[in-house]
Amino acid sequence: MKMCFDDIIGKATGGKMKKVAVAAAQDSAVLEAVTEAKKRGIADAVLVGDEAKIKEIAASMNLDISGFEIIDEPDMVQAALTAVKLAHDGKVDMFMKGLVDTKNFLKSVLDKEVGLRTGAPLSHVCVFDIPGIDQLLFLTDVAFITYPSLEDKVNIINNTIPVAKACGVENPKVAPLAAVEVVNPKMPCTVEAAELTKMNAEGAITGCIVDGPLSLDLAIDPEAAKHKGATDRKIQGDADILLFPDIHAGNLVYKAIVHMTDMKNGCILTGTKVPVVLTSRSDSFETKVNSLALAAVVAEELKKAEA
Repeated sequence: MKMCFDDIIGKATGGKMKKVAVAAAQDSAVLEAVTEAKKRGIADAVLVGDEAKIKEIAASMNLDISGFEIIDEPDMVQAALTAVKLAHDGKVDMFMKGLVDTKNFLKSVLDKEVGLRTGAPLSHVCVFDIPGIDQLLFLTDVAFITYPSLEDKVNIINNTIPVAKACGVENPKVAPLAAVEVVNPKMPCTVEAAELTKMNAEGAITGCIVDGPLSLDLAIDPEAAKHKGATDRKIQGDADILLFPDIHAGNLVYKAIVHMTDMKNGCILTGTKVPVVLTSRSDSFETKVNSLALAAVVAEELKKAEA
């Protein structure tokens, strides 16, 4: 039975409520999302930023933020460092971008003293619940690593496996995507896809099934796999993780799904000590709430792995 985003939200609300630190929380869309997340039992929040502006925005939107802890720090760069330190010190379970610009937000994530480095490169994953697709799809990387090397792709897979497991996919099927499903030396991404498949078969990549190169139709459409005679493949239209060859392919597919389908999605940054919610200002209210729910279930998965 297909797991949907409502199941992820249900899982997020099923245990002890997680807590998120928001950097520069004087942002109307973020305040609306964290207020809704708390109302649904997904996550509590610590709001770090300009306290006067936070309260002014909340009042103008009739948002009740009386139950949130607020740390007054008007300087956005310092607010990001203060908020990320809460995550670094284990006082919160997730870290979220508010009004601070992405460059300074990421600097706080990567800060050597108070940041969230784990030694692994960071990567981005977006989870989609799409009508007509029989499984959740984990798209990576569509926003962070521009031209991933073979080593980057291994790290991206390793970063995404815990996200899939947190969403109920115990042994995710990973499809390294290309325009074709055969190795062509003139198409380097097909060569790397085959190498990733070999590494998985030899035990260098574990916790998943890797089968590539695969075209997108073979990865997500069982009928296409059947018509193309791909009955010998480990993935036959039932891929969970779609690994893109570069940011252009990933971002184009991401935006096509968002703007052309009636989907639900949530996105986080991974490879960090705790999940990082780095949504775009153009993301919908629902996507922001979904991203908090996704971060909450991944935070729980990471804690299990540490135990």
